[in-house]
This record gives sequence, C-alpha cells and structure tokens, in this order.
Amino acid sequence: MTHYKSYLSPKGGITMSVDVETAILSTPDLPAATVHTAPEASTSMSRAMVVALASAAAFGAAGPFAKMLFVVGWSPAAAVTMRIGIAVLVLAIPTVRELRGRWHVLRANMRAVLLYGLFGVAGCQLAYFIAVEHLSVGVALLLEYLSPTLLVLLAWARTRRAPSRMTMLGALSALGGLALVLNIFGSITISTIGVAFGLAAAVCSAIYFLVASDVPEDGLSPLALSGAGMAVGVLPLVVFGSVGLLPMHASLHPVTIGGTQVSVFVPIIGISVISAAFAYVSGCTAARLLGSRVASFVALAEVLFAVLFAWLFLGELPLPIQLGGGALIVLGVVLVRMADRETITPDTTTSETATPDTVADVHEVAGAVLPN
Repeated sequence: MTHYKSYLSPKGGITMSVDVETAILSTPDLPAATVHTAPEASTSMSRAMVVALASAAAFGAAGPFAKMLFVVGWSPAAAVTMRIGIAVLVLAIPTVRELRGRWHVLRANMRAVLLYGLFGVAGCQLAYFIAVEHLSVGVALLLEYLSPTLLVLLAWARTRRAPSRMTMLGALSALGGLALVLNIFGSITISTIGVAFGLAAAVCSAIYFLVASDVPEDGLSPLALSGAGMAVGVLPLVVFGSVGLLPMHASLHPVTIGGTQVSVFVPIIGISVISAAFAYVSGCTAARLLGSRVASFVALAEVLFAVLFAWLFLGELPLPIQLGGGALIVLGVVLVRMADRETITPDTTTSETATPDTVADVHEVAGAVLPN
C-alpha cells in the first residue's frame, strides 16, 4: 500500500506527500481500514460535520471576544497568554490521563508538538490578535485565508513550473479579493501594521492543521496534541512578557456585548475555554474524522461565523467592497482545492505522476514559509 500523508491548514495551505515527493495544497481522503454500512457511514459523517462546524464557529468567535478585551485595555499579548494559559489548565488533567503509559508517544512526536505549539498556537494567535486590534475582525481573518495562494506562488517559484489553470484562477481570485479587502482603490486608509500581522498570521496558520493531520493515527490523539501543543505555546509568551519584550496589559472593567454590559469574565471564558480548548480539540478531531480535504472546506465557515459574531457582538461589519473581496478570497481557496483534488488522487504511487503544482520536498517548502 502506498503511504500518504496529508497536511491541512486551518486557514490556509494543504499538502500531501506521496512517499518522498510532496504535492502542495492537495487533500485526498484516504479509505478507512474499517468497513461501515451505509447508515453507519452516513451517521458518522454527519457527526463529523457537526464537530467540524462547531470547531469553525468556536474559532470564529475568538476575534470578537478578543476585541471586547482590547476595548477595555487588554493588550494582544496578554489576551493570547491568558487564552492559552487557561486552555492549558482546562486540558491538563485530560491530557495527562490520555498520555498515561504512553509518554513515549509524546517524545516520538516532540518535533510536531513544538512546531504546533510555537507556530500553530502561539505565533498564529498573537499575529491574528494584533491584526484584530488594528483591523475589523472579518478583514483580519480574510488575510489569514491567503495561505493557499501563498503556497501556490511558492510552489511556482521553487519548481519553475506553472500551476494548473484552475489553480491559477483560484490564486488570481484570491489576490483580486485581497485588493478589494484592503480597499486599495478607495479613499479609506487601512492599517499597515494590521495588514502585516494579518499576513504573518496567514504564514503561521499553515502549521496548525498541517501538524494536526500529519500525526500518525497511532500517535498522539487530538486531545494530547492540543494539550501538549498549548503547553509549549504558552511558555515563550510568558517568558517574553516577563522580560518586557511583549506588552502585558489587562483590565477587569466590564465589557459590552451587543450593547449590554457584562462581566469581563464572559469574553475571558469564551476566548479560552470555547475558542481555544474546545476549538483546537474539535478541530484536530474533525481533521481526522473527515480527512484533510473535506475538513479544509468546512473550515471556510469560520469566516462566516467570525463576521456574524463581530456584527452581533460588536456591531462591526466590513464595507460592502470588502465583503465582495472576501467572497473572492474564499472562491479562490475553493478553486485551488478543487484543482488539487482533480490533479492528485489516491491512486498516485510515485512522484513522477504529480502535476506541475508539486514541490520536491515538504520540509524544504515548509522551511521556506516557516522556520523548520
């Protein structure tokens, strides 16, 4: 049997490795070892879809919760540290119980845990929260969804081979959407700092599902990966904050949700327990239940949830031109993933059957985007 590995980004790129060669942004769903009857398979898929949508909704609420805290004096670094720290405490006992007698599995997957924690958890969240501080929630999140386009352009630059026509259309759609989201043709000025950190979040986000999907089925469970990864991610935030490299400001003043004042602990619980602990565990679970390709499409619902929650909780809505740009970005992501579904199939057995959208070594590609 040919060995496949899929790499899924929550808000961005997907890759699949077939033996040595690696295809950027491909997400075949591999057949399961267990055979299910039709009703069982349908029920299992329905439950998996519910898990995936719940994860997308939980992630989508993170930006609005964070912005409530920023309004009353919280710094992005403090919000991220608090968010991950509480999530670590919530997941600590379940994670230890999950790893009891299997600590060797954690050691065997330590590289994945480190990458997941440093980039998929700490780096992505900090960059995104800084972007949210300067931009609307919807615009900041849409910038993260440029990950597939960035990976397509990277593959093109490294291999000197043009992507497929549908992939190119997807990339052009996303880039055109970016121009509208940034409103470069309008009179409204958009924060350069916010854009820079939004793009940084796009780079970091590729590590999240990439690592979550790549861990072998007999390796770390979604719960163990999430708990251990968050424990790793919170450490540099605490260290850098304690020495003054990251500003840490917090407040216990009430926040406003939909015009009503509530305790600051409402967004604190929401951003840590719902949008962190639950979101990460359910996200990892969905990636494994649905397969990386299907999960990546469902994850697009996060944009819709984020815009909806920002409107309901904050009264914040992107400009019509930015909403149109967002639609183009999402369309671009869909086209890229559809193209890769057509060009890379589970029947692929060697790298020589790969399309021009491939890159020779996944580690070289990841290293060009993220420190490896």
